[in-house]
Amino acid sequence: MKNTGDLSRRQILAAAGFVGLATLAGCGGSGDDGSDGKDLSKKRTGAMKTFGAGERFTATRPLSFSLLHNDNPVYPMKKSWLFWKEVTKRTRVTLKPVDVPLADYEKKRSVLIGSGDAPLLIPKTYHPSEVAFVSSGAILPVSEYVHLMPNYRAKVKKWQLEPELDSIRQADGKYYLLPGLHEKAKSGYSLSLRTDVLDRLGLSLPTTWDEVHDVLKAIKAEYPDKYPWTDRWSTNTPFPCGALFGYLGQAYGVKAGWSYDNISFDTKSGKFVFTATQDAYRAMVEFLRQIVAEKLLDPESFTQQDDQAVQKLLAEKSYAISANPQELVQNYRYNLNKQVKGAQIEMIPVPLGPAGPVVLGGARLENGVMISSKALRTDSFVALMQFVDWLWYSDEGQTLSKWGVEGVTYTKSGNRFELKPGISLMGSDPKAPKDLQKDYGFSDGVFSYGGSWALVSSSFGPDERKFQNAMAQRKQLPIDPAHPLRSDEQERATLWDTPLKDHAIQNTLKFVLGKRPMSQWGDYVSELRAKNMQRLVDLHNAAYERFKKEHG
Repeated sequence: MKNTGDLSRRQILAAAGFVGLATLAGCGGSGDDGSDGKDLSKKRTGAMKTFGAGERFTATRPLSFSLLHNDNPVYPMKKSWLFWKEVTKRTRVTLKPVDVPLADYEKKRSVLIGSGDAPLLIPKTYHPSEVAFVSSGAILPVSEYVHLMPNYRAKVKKWQLEPELDSIRQADGKYYLLPGLHEKAKSGYSLSLRTDVLDRLGLSLPTTWDEVHDVLKAIKAEYPDKYPWTDRWSTNTPFPCGALFGYLGQAYGVKAGWSYDNISFDTKSGKFVFTATQDAYRAMVEFLRQIVAEKLLDPESFTQQDDQAVQKLLAEKSYAISANPQELVQNYRYNLNKQVKGAQIEMIPVPLGPAGPVVLGGARLENGVMISSKALRTDSFVALMQFVDWLWYSDEGQTLSKWGVEGVTYTKSGNRFELKPGISLMGSDPKAPKDLQKDYGFSDGVFSYGGSWALVSSSFGPDERKFQNAMAQRKQLPIDPAHPLRSDEQERATLWDTPLKDHAIQNTLKFVLGKRPMSQWGDYVSELRAKNMQRLVDLHNAAYERFKKEHG
């Protein structure tokens, strides 16, 4: 299931057009001098003399690097994991994890950084979390040192990720987080429907939202006392039905649900605007309002617990629900097969809307690694950067982190990976005595993310592969241009941002549920203006113009 706490942090402010990318210009081996003019010749202890993309990093002498480790309760960390041993075997680097429980990770990370006790490597950081540590100088402006990272630079160049990287640059033109890099945007959520019910009614799987509307009406006609669709992912998140609004918003070309951000760039006007007042946002709200008014979507969807929504599906009180590939297979389909004879359910590609076959821009960056400024004061700094490049960005390092050791945890034929008998991954073999994450430490979210589409898709089941392949054919919407705020501006924006977001979300629901007439849309916009909406928009537009002027 999606961690909704992570989702808000995953909202990547997109950007494009920045030309100051000298540190990404080449993709050869690493040199001695920093791009900022600092001499690194005395910081090469353990470093390889030459290190190029596709080469294994092997330290010239044993080294150890401290690392903040986000301990997931699903697979609690073990010092005996094969992952630790194999990393040392291949690189001569011993990782020394500082283990922090998942629930306390962000708080503990802030305390450690603030006290100067943070480990050298601080992974599992979602933009813009790193911004809080920039002004203190506690973390490195890593963009100044990517010339030491040939694998990272090669992927950025090959996959044309420069616009996405510009999205995380600060007002000084530098970025302070090494993000996970994806070749293609990976989609997560869409609508799932009972296909056996559709077959019985002579209905086809819908491909557009208009067709979804028609299918729901046909189901309602057959079962007038039921809501055809009930939904979930509404609790412990600021945006009820966050998954639904997210993929519905995508069809309208707007950021909504878990993807919601107060500020969006309007390509027609060339300016930033307030997201929840856009014409496309209003059109999305009106569509969903109609679905609710016609009793095609259960109004309890916006307040109920996930288990309640799933139980309605299993009890055949509804026939459609939001899904992700894991929930589809391990929850809906598995339990339906036990309770309802002949039941079948399928997750469809996100239905098309007015925006056409698109996905939101800026989704190819993942959480990443901050590096403590203390690292630059060590004599092994160059080796550390080479190691980070190999483990997180080389094909070999990414394959190791995801699948483990060939012949021990998996076998490979062509591009197909297969777990060794007796090993399970995320329930792939419930009877297996060993688990790739719990017992070996591979596919750990601290290390395993991003990569080529071939690697990312290598663990997909048949349903997810079909879904992702369909979504991968869609065009990514333009990425918003960079508009980083200065520290004083950020303070003002923070004061305005939350009240505006709360008002937008609350009234979005009122409109959708029919508790507020659409004739009051103008009043709603005026209420947002009274809460400093225009001042927030003007602040971001000024930052956009300033960054464009200073950096090209």
